[in-house]
Amino acid sequence: MRSYAFCPITESKINERVTRVNAVLTLLMLIAFALTQNVVLMGVLAVDFFFRAIPYSKFSLVVMTSRNLVKYFPDDVSLINAGPKIFAARIGALITVLIVLSMAFSLSSLAIALTGLLGIFAFLEGAFGICVACKIYPYLYDLLYK
Repeated sequence: MRSYAFCPITESKINERVTRVNAVLTLLMLIAFALTQNVVLMGVLAVDFFFRAIPYSKFSLVVMTSRNLVKYFPDDVSLINAGPKIFAARIGALITVLIVLSMAFSLSSLAIALTGLLGIFAFLEGAFGICVACKIYPYLYDLLYK
């Protein structure tokens, strides 16, 4: 078992509060999908994750909404490295695409399971600031680069 974790680092910094609100909004969309099984919600979320993953977050509806909501919070801005959040968005994009494909192939149980998994990731980030992607990254790095 690893006793350390690392994540991709970039030169960009982002507001941690915005990323946590992103996670809460993502969780709300996942809950709405789980209740309605409206695949359009996952399509919109997949595109949104794609914009955050490439990184073109200025086109992300979730990020734009989060930035507007954060304006109403107290001003204690905490800047964090954008690299881990970009990696997390890539994982989110992959999972949401898998959800859409699961629904397209009438595998709704798989889609709901993947929605639950992504929901747990979003909850941990939103509520506690725990980035599951940073916990996964060292293992993925070992698998791909060693």
